[in-house]
Amino acid sequence: MEHDIDESINVMMVSTSYPENPKDWKSVFVRQLLQALSNRNELNMSYWGPPGDLPENVSYQCHEDEKTWLAWLMEKGGIIHLLRQKGLYRFTAPVKLLVLLRRAYQRQENVSLFHINWLQNALPLHRSNQPIVVSVLGSDLGLLRIPGLTSLLRKVFKKRLCVLAPNADWMKQDLENRFGDVARIITVPLGINIEWFKVKRDLPLEQPHKWLVVSRLTEKKIGPLFDWGKNIFCNESKHELHLFGPMQENLIIPEWVHYHGSTHPNELCEDWFPKVTGLVTMSRHDEGRPQVMLEAMAAGLPIIASDLPAHKDFITHRQTGWLADSEDSFGEGIEWLSIAANNSEIAENAQDWVSRKIGTWDDCSRRYVKIYQMLLDGGQ
Repeated sequence: MEHDIDESINVMMVSTSYPENPKDWKSVFVRQLLQALSNRNELNMSYWGPPGDLPENVSYQCHEDEKTWLAWLMEKGGIIHLLRQKGLYRFTAPVKLLVLLRRAYQRQENVSLFHINWLQNALPLHRSNQPIVVSVLGSDLGLLRIPGLTSLLRKVFKKRLCVLAPNADWMKQDLENRFGDVARIITVPLGINIEWFKVKRDLPLEQPHKWLVVSRLTEKKIGPLFDWGKNIFCNESKHELHLFGPMQENLIIPEWVHYHGSTHPNELCEDWFPKVTGLVTMSRHDEGRPQVMLEAMAAGLPIIASDLPAHKDFITHRQTGWLADSEDSFGEGIEWLSIAANNSEIAENAQDWVSRKIGTWDDCSRRYVKIYQMLLDGGQ
């Protein structure tokens, strides 16, 4: 029997990362997604995860001890960050998280379905039978390399109707190979705030050209940027490199880098995107589809990116951005996009692509509601 479209759907979103306040940079996309879903009349949204500035019509499901521990987890950099570190927390924190999640899932008898961010958060679901939607991000594919994790997740997915929703097509084949017989794999791009499409860029003709990097500071996220950039952005150059992001590993930042610390989307949207020449990322990290890159494209800001599968999924070389696989090609991209005509052409192409293929958070919420309805109607 089909689910009554006039009946509200009770959805609990689960996340292990959430912005603490409106100026916090961490996992802003989770709040944006939660806000967009809570705006839907057909949904009753609840949320389990770290405390923060929740949309007013979302009910918070954490008990006090869970709230306290999750706040501590965010202070430590999040569960994925702890898994990459040495020390006792690398082992105790995941166990504690799974125990708390299992308890939270077991008390949600009236939930129609669970919307879970990150695959590992589905592990404690083995004693429930509600349908689940799992938003799969780039870091998930890195975790799937852990021996035995795929088998454990398969046992969870077999017991219920399940959709795995990677936010980019490049992840789909790996997920199909691992879980295609026990879950449906449906790509669901995350949305973009409408404000990014309204950014007015006025590319300065004078030098120096300002280039922007927005990234957590880890060895893999920075990649070869400091090595490749030293002869381009050195003192008295016609190019400047401005770096924003939290220091999560003990990296030495070269003196020619203008490091500004952590930032927030509003600062980028209002103060930086309108005046810089382009966005740069030489990441070698397990990327999904980095939100800041989509926001840059929406704002008409060209991107120079490392030649990763995640980046090639939405950047076409010399059409919607520039892909660099060597120091020479990185330098060539900097010079090519410093030409106003090239910069404007790439900006227009990128903005057109992201408008057609990604859209806003309202578009994203509609995609998810369609999946919710499908699951509640029996998965067809």
